[in-house]
Amino acid sequence: MKRKLYLLVCMVITMTLLFGCRGYNNRNSDEGTGNTVQHDDIDWEFTTYENVNDFVGVTMIVKEETVLPTGLTVIFENNSDNRCTYGDYFLLEKKINEKWYQVPVAIEGEYGFHDIGYELVSGDSGEWKVNWDWLYGSLNTGEYRIIKDILDIRGTGDYDKYYMAAEFTID
Repeated sequence: MKRKLYLLVCMVITMTLLFGCRGYNNRNSDEGTGNTVQHDDIDWEFTTYENVNDFVGVTMIVKEETVLPTGLTVIFENNSDNRCTYGDYFLLEKKINEKWYQVPVAIEGEYGFHDIGYELVSGDSGEWKVNWDWLYGSLNTGEYRIIKDILDIRGTGDYDKYYMAAEFTID
């Protein structure tokens, strides 16, 4: 009986320690509340994209000569054996104090993207041009990255989603 009681007490202590430590957040002073930073009199949200560019054999790079404060062109290369699809969805992030933050949208209310899929078969490459003036306006000087999702299609309704990031600079 004592052994069962001892085991129960150990389990309660372990669970308390596990769940008690779960909410701890080590915040850096430049991140404000841990999720935002004040920059150019605007609150910038910390990135939610920790894992990017981990789709083995697939890359996304910025076509350097196309970079403007209002848009650019990216090049996808599929050197895998997979069939991929990407769409018009994207978001922009800015590097502030060596950390990535989401660029705030310039419009109020709801917005959306065309629901289209561009196919990228094995061994192929493709270019995708974007103008973000309607969503973000013209970007200020700084280091940025564009985030896009790409699907690894195995069959109808059977896919994995990956996030690709490509960095660029606005001078």
